[in-house]
Amino acid sequence: MNLQRPNANDATRTTNRSRSVVPGSGLCTRCEDGCRGNCEVFKSSFRGREVIYPGPFGTITAGADKDYPVDYSHLNIMGYALGAKGLPEGKVGNPDNTLFPMVDTGTEYGVTNKVKMRLPVFTGALGSTDIARINWEHFAAGTAIAGITIVCGENVCGIDPQAEFKNGKVVESPEMRRRVEIYKRWHEGYGDLIVQLNVEDTRFGVAEYVIDKLGVETIELKWGQGAKCIGGEIKVGSLERALELQKRGYLVTPDPSLEANQAAFHDGALKQFERHSRLGFIDQEAFMKEVERLRGLGAKRVTLKTGAYPMRELAMAIKWASDAKLDLVTIDGAPGGTGMSPWRMMEEWGIPTFYLQSMAHELAERLHERGSFVPDLAMGGGFSAEDHIFKVLAMGAPYFKAVCMGRALMIPGMVGKNIGFWLQEGAASLPKAVAQFGNTVEEIFVNYEELVTKYGKDTVKDMPLGAIAVYTLADKLKVGLQQLMAGSRNYTTSTIRRSDLMALTEEAASVSGIPYIMDAYREEAMRIIDGESYADLELDLDLSIR
Repeated sequence: MNLQRPNANDATRTTNRSRSVVPGSGLCTRCEDGCRGNCEVFKSSFRGREVIYPGPFGTITAGADKDYPVDYSHLNIMGYALGAKGLPEGKVGNPDNTLFPMVDTGTEYGVTNKVKMRLPVFTGALGSTDIARINWEHFAAGTAIAGITIVCGENVCGIDPQAEFKNGKVVESPEMRRRVEIYKRWHEGYGDLIVQLNVEDTRFGVAEYVIDKLGVETIELKWGQGAKCIGGEIKVGSLERALELQKRGYLVTPDPSLEANQAAFHDGALKQFERHSRLGFIDQEAFMKEVERLRGLGAKRVTLKTGAYPMRELAMAIKWASDAKLDLVTIDGAPGGTGMSPWRMMEEWGIPTFYLQSMAHELAERLHERGSFVPDLAMGGGFSAEDHIFKVLAMGAPYFKAVCMGRALMIPGMVGKNIGFWLQEGAASLPKAVAQFGNTVEEIFVNYEELVTKYGKDTVKDMPLGAIAVYTLADKLKVGLQQLMAGSRNYTTSTIRRSDLMALTEEAASVSGIPYIMDAYREEAMRIIDGESYADLELDLDLSIR
């Protein structure tokens, strides 16, 4: 566990001068008059509020690096030498019927109008940040051909420079229309496009617009996210744009209408303004009414995204979603990753993902024991690999259906896009990490010919390279997950259970309820040693891992 918290980080582009750092403050142990920088306090002394945020804005995503006492690395996955769960009807568990490529990694969520996905992952909310806008075609096309869901985040209509409003309501947004049409172009029936609503989106009538004009079927209500406990924000590099967004009703800071801030901007001291969303306030009656309103507008599915709040708010999210029979609740733990969130807030705010999922499972179990409907759940908060997917599904079984990935599903979109740029400049521009595999897209992308076989050469040539990269990462996640599932004798995601995990530390066991490694299957082991017949034990083992 990292006890030293430097008053500096790559995210804020700051460094401590001294190698010795005071653990509590993060300051250098010896601070000199005349120091030439560049810790956060030093930089904040002349750049002020700019240092709150990671940078440079628009070209980076940032993930907090706080080391929590317990995380998913404190769990290991069980592997068994017998059993096979989830085989197709009529199939018997034997070496010919249990090859790992036979594993079904598909999942589904929803109540009446279910969404099927080829892989139990979907994107985090890709909203109004530049990095989401610039790379959208890569993200959207990639998730569509991979057969997973993409979430179009908050404020897309509200910040669209070309958006048209009438009586305060959006009647046309070219940017939102572009986003929906790209996903629909490549969509094959697996996955979905979800449009998220915050306070401003609701006021602007975004749900009415996207359902009526664009044919969107799923709306997500947003209570928060794991990376921050305030509303979403972006940076704006134009005074005119800042004033426009302020006029639309957004909080813009520093206030662009003040003469002093305008002068600072013209002087060059003030480089950018910040556009913020409002904090929402939850109320059960209002929540139920809003869900019914959205369904009345024609939404086939209504989902909820909530953040790293205390157990009280988590209980409200799960119980109200149960009462409203929502199609999905995505729970996003700290510290998360984002295109723009206050850095220290990401580091120090909220319930970490491991603890938050443990709470959510306990609450879902209690709801189930009372005979109530338990909505499908998904977990977000720093996941990037196939073992993360397995552990989330297992620890949250049988209620958690998928994993929400933020930065991990954005990276391939950017990588593929940039490989395309480098190839246009000539093979010499390729980084060594890429060039070692070749200097054509056919050589570089291991799944390229697979896509050509499926779609045809001309169609694949039209695909954004970032989309091919997203598909390639999804394939890696799928194969890796298949291997983990086969080893734990799960041939469908619905059979994964908590008993497929063991806790490596007693603290992880205490938090999660997953058996400590020295206790897992101890009872069965002792019965074997005591000479119990295999026939009786086999039945009990089969029941214990269903």
